Amino acid sequence: MLNRTLRLLLFITAVCILYGISHAQFLSSDDVNQLPSAVPDYQIAYGNDPRQVADLYLPEGQGPHPVAVIIHGGCWLSKIANFKNTSALSDALRRIGIATWNVEYRCVDNPGGGWPGTFLDVAHATDHLRVIAKRCKLDLERVIVLGHSSGGQLALWVASRHLILKGNSLYIDNPLKVRGVIALGAVTDLRKLEPTDEEVCGDDVIVKLEGGLPDEVPERYHYASPIEFLPIGVPQTLIIGAQDMPILLEHSKTYVAAAKRKGDEAQLLIVDHASHHEVVAPGSAAWLTVRSAVLAMLNLERK
Repeated sequence: MLNRTLRLLLFITAVCILYGISHAQFLSSDDVNQLPSAVPDYQIAYGNDPRQVADLYLPEGQGPHPVAVIIHGGCWLSKIANFKNTSALSDALRRIGIATWNVEYRCVDNPGGGWPGTFLDVAHATDHLRVIAKRCKLDLERVIVLGHSSGGQLALWVASRHLILKGNSLYIDNPLKVRGVIALGAVTDLRKLEPTDEEVCGDDVIVKLEGGLPDEVPERYHYASPIEFLPIGVPQTLIIGAQDMPILLEHSKTYVAAAKRKGDEAQLLIVDHASHHEVVAPGSAAWLTVRSAVLAMLNLERK
């Protein structure tokens, strides 16, 4: 009788464990913040505001090293995320031979954030690589941009800003050329996301980012919304979890189709068993896809 009871208890326990695994929660932003990462080699200011800094992770070797500019997400709100959220990603890429420049920037809830400050911050941060390239042995011919979520929108914008004409408030002379952009669970259509951004972000954040509704400042949406500024003339890889928010998945599919239709080199990689934060979590179901995409865009052999 005891053995039968014990077997029954073991069976029930096994069922509970398997049920728990199959219904495990996907990673949250806080989970990603807790992932281990090394201390960056340098934290460098690219401006005078306390948030205008970036962490530089350098790989082993003499260099010059290829570079990935990393832009965190968080709905353009510092209260949701900062560059701690992409520290583990930055360190993991550093471990496979890529220098990573993990950028902090002013968000819409910071003084000077929104239009145009948030955009100009990530632009100036990217261009600041020229200032540190020699002493840090960086290869400015091999620079890519990675961004997550709202940072994916900013990364796509950084890769497209060479098209902005003089006189525009986002114009910066001679922007650093990037080889390509990898957008992770990215926002690709500000105009279509705006009506639901309070549901997605808990705030009407896109209006704050752009300084108005689409019909009030249409030119701003044209220059800042990735799908409206195609073609951008550099390779684009979008990676998103199959279990991410349906609206982001739908927009990613639409974006890549539009990019290809307009002559850009673009691809969409959908990762099963992954939601919104797995794409920035080394060791997750999405990690090998992200890692391979970075190595391919930089023409590096697998390490």
